[in-house]
This record gives sequence, structure tokens and C-alpha cells, in this order.
Amino acid sequence: MIGLIMFAVALLLLLLGFPVAFTFGGVAVFFGLLAEGPGIFALMPHRIWSIMNNTILMAIPLFIFMGIVLQKSNLAERLLESMGFLFGEIRGGIAISTILVGALLAASTGVVGASVVAMGVISLPVMLKYNYDKRLATGTICAAGTLGQIIPPSIILIILGDVFQEPVGDLFKAALWPGLSLVGFYIIYIVIIALIKKDKAPPIRLEQMTGSKSHQVFQALKAVVPPLVLIVLVLGSILTGVATPTESSSVGGVGAILLAAFYGRFSVRMVWESSLETVKITAMVFAILIGATAFSMVFTYTGGDYIVEDFMTSLPGEEWGFLILSMLAIMVLGFFIDFVEISYIVVPILVPIAAALGINPVWYAILIAMNLQTSFLTPPFGFSLFYLKGVAPPEVRTTDIYYGVMPFIILQMIVLAILVVFPQWFGFPPH
Repeated sequence: MIGLIMFAVALLLLLLGFPVAFTFGGVAVFFGLLAEGPGIFALMPHRIWSIMNNTILMAIPLFIFMGIVLQKSNLAERLLESMGFLFGEIRGGIAISTILVGALLAASTGVVGASVVAMGVISLPVMLKYNYDKRLATGTICAAGTLGQIIPPSIILIILGDVFQEPVGDLFKAALWPGLSLVGFYIIYIVIIALIKKDKAPPIRLEQMTGSKSHQVFQALKAVVPPLVLIVLVLGSILTGVATPTESSSVGGVGAILLAAFYGRFSVRMVWESSLETVKITAMVFAILIGATAFSMVFTYTGGDYIVEDFMTSLPGEEWGFLILSMLAIMVLGFFIDFVEISYIVVPILVPIAAALGINPVWYAILIAMNLQTSFLTPPFGFSLFYLKGVAPPEVRTTDIYYGVMPFIILQMIVLAILVVFPQWFGFPPH
């Protein structure tokens, strides 16, 4: 019972705004000492040492570094400007190009916040200028920015690979088709809206844009081809088994620096600033991991995992009951707390139950990743909503953003439901 009480206390403190890592660590120490005394933490140094020795987790700072360097090389700006010209003449073309750029940024940077901010600064003013519906414009940008959660190389997939003890390369391979399906659903939705309600996504006439078509095509290729080469090198080496994710992430870091040099943005100062930001983000992730490790250890030792397992396995429908309840729980928690916290606190409780029910671990990990993606969009605490509001013009209200993301949340849930019911469509064995 103590395990469930400490879980509730930790959730309450997180909602009150206390730092995540210290909340998990502090609650673990308090309840651990209360329940078992100091001896419960005897093995804690060994657990921390195993985290430090984990080569899988080395990919996290390297992919973060790759993303930050590409962000500072103005990759998003180049892609948006070029793709906007190519698709602008089509009804809804700017919104479609935003989705495609979001997918490219996801596969090259994977930094959700940076992607949303970049597209909010560049794409949103253009869409508003040419009378796009504010809700459609803001929803498109938020949804495109969150694609970095599911399209490899995704930080969440690396974390889940560690939690599930499954090869990260397998998760990357498994996430590719669900991620691309999501991109397809977004584009189809925009096309339908543009056809039905023509005033919501008008085309941009050629004369309203600058430069010849051939020149802009060349500029577009110049903007798109180099990052595509980097994506192929990084993801291709992982998916074909040539290199591990950790090895490929180092290639990605070097490739990002070469791309920055190619675009004329390389400097020692830029590398230094990127390194500092990488250290800050990585330190935050690993501090949460250490705090969560202490929390899960105390939760397990006090018998909390048995209570949860007994409850989950006694649900009607067994596998289906567990899947539905666990997905709903993760979705609701995503309204309030970050995906990193959910991955390190909630998911380790669910993994052994899924294994006991005979659920494919790779498939279940992808379901969780797809579900966690919605946490960036769901009000009231969706991070993408705040990122966009921070850079949006004054005429764009918070309610516009909230209403704008709703159709895209529904689309995410539809793809998630298809993945649950028809896993064979995405290359997983059928139920």
C-alpha cells in the first residue's frame, strides 16, 4: 500500500511544480526510510553505476547535440522557405509543406521544442498573411513539431529501448511506418479541409512569391538533399545493422557539424554553445533517470508492483483490458506530466505485466511512444502549445491553439487504434 501512496504523493508534488528529479528522489528517500530503513538503499550505488555504464543511453546526448547543431544552422528556415515555394500554389500547400518539413526535422533533429518554435516563427506569419484559418495553421504547426516523438531517431525510443531492454534499432525500424502513416493522415486531413472549406487554406499565387521556379527548385534541393543524406547515413546504418544507435549518433553529430559548415554557419562559438545546451538537457534527463531509479526501487521493494500487477492481470479481457487501461492511463498522465517521467516511472511498472500477458514488447513500446506523442498536444499542459504561444502573434489566442490541435489529436488516436487492432498492417505479428 505504501507504494501506491508514494506514487500519489509524487504525482501531487509534480502537479504543484516541484522539480521532477528531486521529487522522485526525495519521495523515494522519505518512504524508503519510513518503510524499510536505510538498508533499502544499499544497492542504489550499483544501480547508478549501471546507468553510467549503459552504452545505449550514450546515444541520447549525441542525438541531442546533432539536433541542436542543425537547429543553429537554420535548417528549419531553409526547408520551410524552399518547401513553401514548391507547394504554395496548391490549396493548403503551405500547411502540407509544414507537415513535410516537420517530418524531415523529426528525422534529422528530433527536438520537438526547436521544431515548433522554428515553424511558428517562419511558417505561421506566412499562413496568417495569406488568410489561412488560425486554428488550422496553429494545429498544423504543433502536430508537425511533435513528429520527432515517433519518427526515428527519437529520444523517447532510446529511453523505451532501455526500459524494455530491447534493441533500439528494432524500435527505430518498428516506428518508421506508424510515423509515416501519421504524416499521411495529417496531409489527407489538410487536403480534405482545403477542398471542403476553401477559404481556410487558400493557395499562394506564383506572382506573390519571389524568384523563378527553376531557381527555387534548385534552392529547395540544396536545402533538402544534405539533411536527407545525413538521415540516410544515420538511420540507414541503424536499420541495416551496420552500426549501433550509439555509433550512428556519433556519425550524426559529426554530420551535423559538416552540414553547418556546408551552410556557412560553422564556428567554434556555435559548437561551444551547442555543447553547453546538450550538457544541460542531458543532465536533466539523467537526473530524472537517477531519481526515477530510486523511486522504482522503493516502489518495488514495498510491494507496489505486485498490487498493480494483480489488478491489471485480473481485468476482464486480459490482454485487451490491460492494453486499453494502460493506454488510457498513459494518455491521462500525459495531460499533466512529461514523457520522460512517464517513461521512467509508469512504464517500468507496466513492462513485466505486458510480458506476463505475452504481449510483443516492441509493438507495446511503439504503442506507448505513439501515445506519449499526444502529451505534447493535449491541453492544459501540452508543451507544444506553450512553445507556439510563446512565438505566435498577439492575434493568435490560446483558445485558437487549443481548438486547432483537437483534430490532430483525434488523428493520432485513430492511427494508434489502427496500430492496436491491425498490427500486421505495420509489420507486427497479428494478435
